[in-house]
Amino acid sequence: MKILVVGTGYVGLVTGACFAEMGHKVICLDIDREKIQKLKEGTIPIYEPGLEEIVKRNVAQGRLDFTTDYAYGVSNSLVCFIAVATPSGEDGAADITYVKRAAAQIAEQMDGYKIIVNKSTVPVGSAEAVYTVVYEYLKGKGKTYEFDVVSNPEFLKEGDAVNDFMKPDRIVIGADNPRVSALMEELYAPFNLNHDRILIMDLASAEMTKYAANAMLASRISFMNEIAGMCERLGADVSMVRKGIGSDQRIGYSFLYAGAGYGGSCFPKDVKALQATARSFEYATPLLDAIEAVNKRQKELLGQKIDLYFASQGGVEGKIFAIWGLAFKPGTDDLREAPSLVLIRHLLERGAFVRLYDPVANAKAKQLLKKSPQVIWCKNEFEAAAGADAIALLTEWKQFRFIDFSQILPTMNGRAFFDGRNQYIPSEMAAMGFDYFSIGQLPALAQENILNSR
Repeated sequence: MKILVVGTGYVGLVTGACFAEMGHKVICLDIDREKIQKLKEGTIPIYEPGLEEIVKRNVAQGRLDFTTDYAYGVSNSLVCFIAVATPSGEDGAADITYVKRAAAQIAEQMDGYKIIVNKSTVPVGSAEAVYTVVYEYLKGKGKTYEFDVVSNPEFLKEGDAVNDFMKPDRIVIGADNPRVSALMEELYAPFNLNHDRILIMDLASAEMTKYAANAMLASRISFMNEIAGMCERLGADVSMVRKGIGSDQRIGYSFLYAGAGYGGSCFPKDVKALQATARSFEYATPLLDAIEAVNKRQKELLGQKIDLYFASQGGVEGKIFAIWGLAFKPGTDDLREAPSLVLIRHLLERGAFVRLYDPVANAKAKQLLKKSPQVIWCKNEFEAAAGADAIALLTEWKQFRFIDFSQILPTMNGRAFFDGRNQYIPSEMAAMGFDYFSIGQLPALAQENILNSR
């Protein structure tokens, strides 16, 4: 099938590449000429495991092409996916301006029947808005081409997006026409060889499903972070609590890790958008409000722990902090809403110095953070720790799991370790000589460990 994908961000580029991998003929379109030129040259603008290989292979085999020309893209496609940004407005509502603009451009170039698919995360009613844009344009030009609008939300995890697309848990298709439903099922047939994963529903339900899914996952994270705060005060261990409740089949283990808060392009934006939608209908959402409030508080927690620890040492001013991990999660270079940025800002405002390292996100972080003598960029975690008064781990990259801390501690000026992802065992860190602080677990101090071992 011939496919156009408008937008070459995380969703659009992964969607286009994976459809091409399954044998479809795909054109990816973006108005950013520089980005399209780089893609033609084989330069991938985002870090996503496995994506570069798929893109290059399908370009070489002629199944994947890139353009800035709507006329070329629309005329050579039956299915037109819209995968553009829907940023949050000042009130938190999703702004679908780019979606409507893409729909108008598609309508302008239509030369026959087209299926227009919303792949962007859009609020309920967006499919109707897209339909109106296209219908009004065609009517104004005296054209009578048939078209259908479909809602096909993405469920891709950054860092595992290619695998999620190729082996989906479910494929949600919102449509009000049996004919287009059948065509979409044909399009996705290669992803259903093992068993049928397609869920056909009405447009509004499909749009709502995306927001409800992300809000549910965000709620689990915020719930565990709230429980973690209680654990610290009551002497319980949140990692043990997670095992205790996760073993219940009704609950399960996924998204129950306490930490420094969630970030990224989806959870924060989608929770806010759902709140904004509810407000527009004068419907109260105390649970959604609490999810957002808990996450905001959680992002400030490590900074508070650091302030408290150094209060008896003259404060954090002039101290040096190694920050391990900048991306909002491992497997990506995305820093949108990343907890690391909250902590870095907290430390810089208090006159501290930060030594920053992330395996893949350093380049993007340099674009976000202003040049400052307080900010030092490092090549690895060992360089970042050298001379530091404390280390703060914000992203649980695999390479941080089995660090040889015997090479770390002697190079440091202090011994504090603030673990925002609970990667290590507190007693073991204290035994190695660290004052170790995590989330939802009691602190483990080196001096206490030494006294208890006598």
